[in-house]
Amino acid sequence: MAGKLFGKVLITTDGSENNIRVIEEGVRLVRECGVAGYAVYVVDTTTFSSSSGEIPLGDTYSIFMDEAEKAFERVKSLGKDLNIETSILEGKPAQEIVNFAAEKEVDLIVIGSKGKTGIERLLLGSVAEGVVRSSSCKVLVVK
Repeated sequence: MAGKLFGKVLITTDGSENNIRVIEEGVRLVRECGVAGYAVYVVDTTTFSSSSGEIPLGDTYSIFMDEAEKAFERVKSLGKDLNIETSILEGKPAQEIVNFAAEKEVDLIVIGSKGKTGIERLLLGSVAEGVVRSSSCKVLVVK
């Protein structure tokens, strides 16, 4: 990594419109630093255990997968000239992001300060806070 600001950049995405700036900033950093890039979407499996039962689990999972693919399409569209590896993770978002970053030896995590609206916004804010508190690498929080 000699001479480079970062060696590997992790872009987190939640599929929301608010997350577009996170993707743009992450892709810009990968491009300008000329480094490896990763993009992750975490299926929050805690939502399955607290589901009211009104929506079948298979449908809920399918919605998450569609959301992840749309988010990754944005990453690929903005970074079409770059090699950014995408991964769908499952579990508690902050923990999964931190674990992935450690496994891939990422130097910078790019995450949003807010994401979806309503109760999901509160949860995503706590995800960013959890990543900042738990990560052993640098974290860029995009507003």
